[in-house]
Parts: sequence; structure tokens; C-alpha cells
Amino acid sequence: MGRSSTAQERLLDAAGDLLHTRGYSAVGVAEICARAEVKKGSFYHFFASKQTLTLAAVDAHWTQQRQVWQTLLGTPGRPPLERLRHLLDAQAAAQRADKAGGGSVRGCLLGNLALELSGREPEIQTRLAEIFDEQAALVQGVLAEAAATAPVAADTGTARAVVAQLEGAVLFAKLADDPARLDGLWPAVQRLVRSD
Repeated sequence: MGRSSTAQERLLDAAGDLLHTRGYSAVGVAEICARAEVKKGSFYHFFASKQTLTLAAVDAHWTQQRQVWQTLLGTPGRPPLERLRHLLDAQAAAQRADKAGGGSVRGCLLGNLALELSGREPEIQTRLAEIFDEQAALVQGVLAEAAATAPVAADTGTARAVVAQLEGAVLFAKLADDPARLDGLWPAVQRLVRSD
């Protein structure tokens, strides 16, 4: 009886891990259920489809990540650009930890899905776009703070470019299976945000 009360959470965890590791197309409902130790009939009690579960897994992932982004970008007493660097360093560290713990760089769940599902699964694509917009808004907020005292561009385009630089660096790290590809992330972002 106690196990059934955690079935939905176990399905979300299993889906998040499998989607991150193998992608949307390579993972089926049966495999997610097996990983979560939930019967397939119970799956449909919680989720209407794999798409619905994927949306929930994306939301669960971003809910956790948003908290990290807000904490790192909003750390009181630290200069704004130092907070941005801290966020980027934390993202790079997560890829290094992924490689050390699992043997490979899996990249970003959100970026992986955005690339894989381009032109397909419009509901998931829309949600991913909303999340990337939210990330850009968080970055823009810290850039606006920095622009008050330094020559920093704080427009929406620059904030999106910072998020794109992060996602691109993670993509290259995943492609090479080498987290060292993230070592030049901060200098590249510094060049992006300079307004002089």
C-alpha cells in the first residue's frame, strides 16, 4: 500500500532519468514503468500518455533547477556578474559530476529534448520554449543589475545569447563526452555581455 502512494513520483523520477540519458524516442512507457516499478495500468491512472508524463518530468526538472538559478543569481552581497559566473560554474560542475558518476556527459535534459523534438510534439516544444524564456529573463535581471555600474548589455537578446552560449557549450561537452569543453564558458559569456 505504501509503495502505491509514491508511484507518481517514481514515474516522474524514472522518466526524467531515462529521457535525460536516452531521449524521448528511445524510451517507452513500459520501460519507464519497469524502472519505476509501477504497473502499466497504474501509469495511466497518473498520466494520459508518454507526452503528458514528459511534460510533467520537464516541469519537475525545471522546478528544481529554477530554485538553483534563483538562488545563485540572487545571492545577496555578491556582485551581479560574479553571481552569473557562479551559475555557469555550477552548470559546468553538474556536467563534470554527471561524467564522474555515470560515465558520460548527458548534457541538459531541456536542451536535449528541444533538439530531439524540433518540429514534433508541439506541446513539449512550447513548454521548453517557455522555460528557456524564463531562464533568459533570470539572466537579464542579473545583467540589468550589473549594467547599473558596468558597461554590460542587459537587453533580451544578450540574455538569450548567454543561455544559448551555456546550452551550446553543454552540447559540445556532450558531443565530445568531455566536460572540459565547458572550461571556456565564462570568458565567452564575458565577451557576449560587454557593451563597450
